[in-house]
Parts: sequence; structure tokens; C-alpha cells
Amino acid sequence: MKLYPESASVQLEFDKIKKLLFDKCRSDYAKEKADNLRIHTKKEFIEVELKQAHEYKQLLENGIYFPNEYILNLAKELKLLSIEGAMLIGEQLISLRKLATSIEKIFRWFDQERRTSYEALALVIQGVHYEKKILELINEVIDETGVVKDSASSELQSIRMNLYRKRNELRRVFDKIVNRLNKQGYLAEIEESFMNGRRVVAVFAEQKRTVKGVLHGESDSRRTAFIEPEETMELNNQLYELEHAEKKEIYRILKQLTSQLSTYSYLLNQYHTIVGEFDFIQAKASFAISIKAEYPVVSDKAIVHLVNASHPLLLLYNQRTGKPTVPLSITLDQDKRILVISGPNAGGKTVTLKTVGLLQMMVQSGLLVPVHPSSQFGIFKQLMIHIGDTQSLEFELSTYSSHLLSMKHFMETASGKTLFFIDELGSGSDPNLGGAFAEVILEELAKKHAMGIVTTHYLNLKVMANKTPGILNGAMSFDETNLMPLYKLVVGKPGSSYTFSIAERIGLDKRLIARARTLIDEDHFKLDKLLNRTEQDLQRVEIKEKELQHMLKENERLRKEMEIIIDREKHSQQVELLKQQNKITEERLVYLKDMERKLRTMIIEWKRSEDKNKVVKEMAALLFKKNEQKTVSKKQKQLDSKYEEIKGEIKPGDRVKMKKNLQVGQVLELRGKRAVVKIGLLPMQIDLADLVLIKEKEQN
Repeated sequence: MKLYPESASVQLEFDKIKKLLFDKCRSDYAKEKADNLRIHTKKEFIEVELKQAHEYKQLLENGIYFPNEYILNLAKELKLLSIEGAMLIGEQLISLRKLATSIEKIFRWFDQERRTSYEALALVIQGVHYEKKILELINEVIDETGVVKDSASSELQSIRMNLYRKRNELRRVFDKIVNRLNKQGYLAEIEESFMNGRRVVAVFAEQKRTVKGVLHGESDSRRTAFIEPEETMELNNQLYELEHAEKKEIYRILKQLTSQLSTYSYLLNQYHTIVGEFDFIQAKASFAISIKAEYPVVSDKAIVHLVNASHPLLLLYNQRTGKPTVPLSITLDQDKRILVISGPNAGGKTVTLKTVGLLQMMVQSGLLVPVHPSSQFGIFKQLMIHIGDTQSLEFELSTYSSHLLSMKHFMETASGKTLFFIDELGSGSDPNLGGAFAEVILEELAKKHAMGIVTTHYLNLKVMANKTPGILNGAMSFDETNLMPLYKLVVGKPGSSYTFSIAERIGLDKRLIARARTLIDEDHFKLDKLLNRTEQDLQRVEIKEKELQHMLKENERLRKEMEIIIDREKHSQQVELLKQQNKITEERLVYLKDMERKLRTMIIEWKRSEDKNKVVKEMAALLFKKNEQKTVSKKQKQLDSKYEEIKGEIKPGDRVKMKKNLQVGQVLELRGKRAVVKIGLLPMQIDLADLVLIKEKEQN
């Protein structure tokens, strides 16, 4: 992305973002990438880098382990590998082993499932293979502390075995000499030491000629002499030769190992890059978590669609001080290309402008940003900015001249892939003339299909934005009651500068404020006052709208609760119905099983009994009783449909029903506890206890 001017990244504070990212890096490779962070203009690069940061952020937030704990800066070691005849020492080889171990863990971590789940992270190791031979070569030669192993070669093993024996022999001989000299009273307090790599005894200076051997030196006080005993000289010479042979063999082994590893120099450089890349990605993810950043939508077309966006540096500052950060939402597209923001000073116009510019640079650098995930960022090839006083003493340019020079560059180089930001367009000159030039500049940028944000106090620009296609107004809200800025962007209407309100807030003499009101153009004052009143009305409407939304949400919550209660009641009724049906079914099953048992018993009895007719009669009685029950049940239903039972004393003339056979008749007379009942044509005497008083149902 081309930036204008060169200081644009500093003006938008992108350099501070890079510094915060730099501090999250651990390896030199990652720190260098953060320091030279590139702003891409190709969607495929941006998408991959954003997705990598997003996937690593998910790992951190979910506490999932990723094997990049080693902090490796191996540029020096890898450079030595590419030089013929070079030799790596133990510590350097340990670092290479850590690199190979780290890569092994990374390749194991990316199993088939994770390569699918974290496809963007898996791209880092795409096209690279893990070579286990590297680790095997190092492990054959170097132990955990970086010392060459005895088993590295048969020659080294033999040398070290001889060294072990000679040192033990020297120790025994030397101990005897020390004990003898100690008994003779020749030894000083320190008794023995090493000088020039040889073991010596410390004797009193006056005895140095008594002890046979080679004098290696004396103490500073000249009271102690250091002598190599004659008996150990040959052993010391042999040890010296063996130690020299050991060093020579170790040198040969390390040089050979370095030569073997040099064949994998290119692969090891790739490994180093992979570890550095993952460190850089973790830095981006850690930084994203600190600013509550999300993964937005990236589009090839020119568009700015921010939902609940925050300035990352302001967000961090407010987090430290415990202040809330007011997010902004803004949309610029083909139909609404330029936003003109007006409103009071210190109301947040410049912060809004910087927020959009900084977030755009961050996204095109592959950094997650503090916005809602539904936000959409287009890709721009050029970003131009003009903020603050750009007076140039070097070129003898006034503020306005410098302003016009920047605007000239804007108009000449702007295109459909340009995103521009102008703070206080037209300022630095006569308001009427500056306002006229500002309109011309805005028209030209709109013709070039450039996209951007302009802040202004000029009324003519507010009027122009209302009537020019592609340009729209925006305003920073202001609480006139408390005379405090709300730092909230409202798109679609111009804002008042609240000049007199702010003057009242700082305590300016009311007499002076009144005098100033009389000096300004009446129409100008009326328009500013109208904008002022409109903004306050809109704030009240927003409050009412929030209350309404809250009530709608509450109603929706109550509706869902009622639906749950109704569903629960329906379920209970269905359960009860099923219980009743199951009860009837169970009773029928019991009855059928009882009938089956009785019939089986009768069949057995029929086979055994000589009186077959008796058994047949019992069987018929059982079956007849069943059929009789069916008949009675059917007859009962017929009677119930025509008559209903009533309470009361039975008297002559009443209609009654017999309990046993369900016949209906009329009472002719009462005879004690019996009644004469006419059933059909025949009168019958029936006990009153076997009769039920009934009456005909009314026909509907």
C-alpha cells in the first residue's frame, strides 16, 4: 500500500501498533517481521495472515497447547553450516537439536484432523518435511549437556579410557607424595593445586630445594612454592598427550558432524523460519486478545463497513484507567463514498478519522482488529492523510499553502482504490473562500471515486453533503444539558459546532457571548441552532428507541416462557391420557389371562371327568356370562342415551329402571318394601332396592 505522506503511519499511530506487536514477539525472526510489518494489497495474503492469527487466538483462548515453547535465534549457527570447513561446538549443536525437536513436535501436532481444523496454520509447514536423520546425527555425538559422547568414535572411547586409568594412577601416586610431605611438615595450608594444567604440591618456600621436582611458581607473598614432584612428571606428560589427543579427536568428530549437518542446511533454515513464523503468529494472536480483536470479512471491492469498532490504543488506555470506550459504526460503499463529519471540538472527530485509517492499515497488515466480526474491510492500494498543522518553515509555506499542496496531490493521484482522510478541510484561510475551495476539492475527489472521511466546521460543506450524491453527513453527538461530548458518531445528519454552548461550559462572560451572537449572520445562527435542536431531538428519540427495544425483548422473553409452560401442560395431559389408556389395557390383559386360565382348567377337567355334559355347561356358563356382560354393557349405553338417573323417593306413577336386567317400567303401587311395576304389558313385584328412579332426557 502506498502511503501519503511518508509520515502517514506515524500520524495514524501505526508505529505504536508495531511496537506493541514487537513486544509480544520472542524470537529475533518474529521481532524483525514486526518491525518491518508489511501492508498487503492482495486479498489472498491478507486472508491467510488474518486466519492464522484467528486460529492461534482460538488456541490461546481455549487453552490448547501448541509446541512452540523454544525461543530460537540460530542465524549465526545456520550461517556457519553453509561455510565449508566450519565447525559447530556443543552449545550450538544443542540449539540445533532443540530446533529439530521443536519441528518434530510441530509436525506431530498437525495430525490429519488438525490440518483440517487449523488449515491456515498448517500452511506454515506446507511443502516442508521432517527429517529425523538430523536429530539422530546430533544424538549420536552430543549428550544432553553438549559434551561429545565417549561412543562418538572408537578412538575417543579408547583415549578416554586411558585418561581415566592414568588420572586414577596419578591420583594414587600424588596422594602418597602429599601424605609423605605432610608428615615431614613441608606442605603449606593449601597443600596442592594446578598450575599450567599440571598437578603440583604447595610447599613452604624454604623447603623448595628439599622436594625433588620442577618449580612452576610461587605465591605473591613468596612464602609458598608450587612444585611438580619428580615421581609424577612422566604421568603428567602422558596425561597431557592423552588430553591433547582427546581434543584433537573431538575436533575431528565435531567437524565431521558439522559437515554431515551442512547437507541439511537449507532444510534447517526452513525449520528456523517455521519456528519464527509461529512465534510471529502467536504474537499477533496475543496482541489481538489484549485489544479484544476479531476476524472481520475482507472484500476485494472498495468498502468500509465497521460495526462497533474501537481505536485499539484508546481501548488499551481506557482499560488501564477503567473508562468505557464508545465504539463507532460506519459504512462507506459505492453509493456513499465520502463522509463529512461535523460537531464540536474535542468531540471525537479526529479520533473517528484515525480509528478508520488505523484499522484499515492493521487489517491489510494481517492483524485482527477490535470490531464486530460482521464488519467488512475492502482492500485499498493507496492511503492518503492530512491531519493537523503542516506549516513548513523549510519551504516557506504557510499552513494553508501546505494544506492546498496536499490537496493538489490528493486530487491528482486519487482513484477508486484510494482511501483518504482530511482533518479540518479548508481550514487556515478566510471561511468563505476556504469553504469554496473545500467544496471544489470534495467534488473532485468524489468524481475520482475515492473513498474517505473529512472533518469540518464549515456550514457550506454540511449543506453540500446533503445534496451531493455519494457524499453524506455525519455528526459527533453532544450532551447540551451537561455540556459534555458523547464521542458517538451519528451518520446521516450534520452536527452543530456548539460554539456558544462550549463557551458557556468554560465559564466565558455571558455578556461577551451575547455580544458575539449579535455579530454573526442571522441565517447562519438559525441554521446552527436548528442543527443543535435536531441533534438533541435525535438523542431523545434514541433513548426512547432503546427503551422500546428493551420492552420488546422483555415481551419476547415472556412469550417464550408462556410457550414453554403451555407445552409443559400439554405434555402432562398427554402423559395422563397414556396412563389411563395403559390402565384400561392392563385390566383387559388381566381379564383375558384369567379367562385363559379358567378355560385351560376346564379343558383339563373335561378330559378327566366322566360327566362331560357338566363341564360343557360350566364352560357355556362362563362364556355366556361374558356375552351377557357385553349385552348388558350395550343395553346400558342405550338406556343412558335416552334416560338419566335422578335422586328421590319412588312413588306410584314414577318411571323406574331395574338394576339387574336394565328393564324400564312404571310404578303402579307400593306394597311395603316392594313395588308393583308394569314392564311392557305385565305387572311385576320388585324390591325397591333393585329399582332406580329415572326420567327421560330432554331432546335437543
